[in-house]
Amino acid sequence: MTLRYHSPLAQVLLISAVCFLCPGMFNALNGLGGAGQLDPHTANNANSALYVTFCIFSIAGGGIVNVCGVRFTTALACLTYAVYTGSYVHYNNTGDGIPTIIAGAVLGVGAGILWTAQGVVMVSYPSEKEKGRFISIFWILFNLGGLFGGILPFAINYYRAGSLTNSVYVLFVIMECAGATTALFLVPPVCVVRDDGSHATIVQSPRSARRELLEVLRLFGNKWMLLLLPMSFTSNFFYGYQFSQYNGAIFTLRTRGFNNLLYWTSQIVGSYALSLLLDLSRWSRRKRGMCAMIIMSLSFNAVWAGTLVVQSRYTRGAENTDYPGGLIDFLESSRAAGPISLYFFMGLVDAWYQNIAYWIIGTLTNDAHITARYIGFYKGVQSLGASVSWQIGAREIPYMNQLVGNWALLVLSLPTMAYTIMQVEDRALDDRLLCSFVRDNESMVAGAYGWDLSPTQFTKPRSPKYLARHVDSIV
Repeated sequence: MTLRYHSPLAQVLLISAVCFLCPGMFNALNGLGGAGQLDPHTANNANSALYVTFCIFSIAGGGIVNVCGVRFTTALACLTYAVYTGSYVHYNNTGDGIPTIIAGAVLGVGAGILWTAQGVVMVSYPSEKEKGRFISIFWILFNLGGLFGGILPFAINYYRAGSLTNSVYVLFVIMECAGATTALFLVPPVCVVRDDGSHATIVQSPRSARRELLEVLRLFGNKWMLLLLPMSFTSNFFYGYQFSQYNGAIFTLRTRGFNNLLYWTSQIVGSYALSLLLDLSRWSRRKRGMCAMIIMSLSFNAVWAGTLVVQSRYTRGAENTDYPGGLIDFLESSRAAGPISLYFFMGLVDAWYQNIAYWIIGTLTNDAHITARYIGFYKGVQSLGASVSWQIGAREIPYMNQLVGNWALLVLSLPTMAYTIMQVEDRALDDRLLCSFVRDNESMVAGAYGWDLSPTQFTKPRSPKYLARHVDSIV
């Protein structure tokens, strides 16, 4: 695992930095409950609008990324995060939530494309034996965004109550713009060379929008995508409940920020621990996957059982909470220890679920173009679930009903995940094609793209203008 600019590791680090600065900051805001606002209704409606467009543009995202390339689509998508966060400055000053809801819909467009591109880089670039490690590297760096993003509102709001200040939102906007700049350093998938000399994708003729549309439509009849529908729908569904109906309902504002730090820290710890199992070379991939599934399933059910105990103590949240003793502050150790510890474990098992989901998709193919469609479909269905979840919160469905619904969806998603893992082989079917293609067609690749594609060096005999015109238009 070497750190060449065009290596999988370098590109995963770059996309991790992008997601640290953009989705990471978004998660930091959402983790506070109501995006840092005392009244969560505008944020819930904005999230509903966000996930509707997220769903549509995630499913279409595979085709968009394959046609337009990874670099510029990702950079433009990052700017939509800045638009969304900046809308809260307007909301703070005017109380008008309509622009925030519109910004949420715009963010859904960008997020769908960004997460599709991210999935391509994280899942298809590494070799078979490194997938768990690369997913972990991304998840750790990405969640550092939520961790550091949580430190800011926690520190600023330590001695005050109320909504986040404009200065916090502006700082987040600056960081999200930095993420857009970072995305410009990504390279096309065809230029990524693994340490063993294999490539992240097969070089093909220019990809038409019509062809990609047909390939996306075929996903609705794809056996694996249909099997993973419950997993995809569930994977972000519980965020609405955990962030707003739990963290945003029974804790003071500064304690919500403190909980955010713990939540994203637990994601980092959980992701690293799981990667050690998923890349355990002396076991088959099937055995590794099933062991991870069993650990995750037992842990997730235990966490929801604990949440049921806490939820039985209150029916409404925030300033009007009926939780015994009122809102919990982290300095009240006797009251806070149990609920805060539970929130930590919510983050831990979420990391396991998300990492296993990506790992499963990564076992299906090693081709970047196919991965783009698979990830796009996964994120699209995931966003549909999240949209439903946030709208349930906005409509003030009883908290206990929301908990039961979340738990039931989780349980329903486990059998098809386990079945898919049982079909896993130690090498994806298309892997040999990817490894042999360049060896058999090196002169064609070099002639068409003007790159020396050896794993030890990467020169650019053609001008950057030529490459920007020909390479990005293909991949």
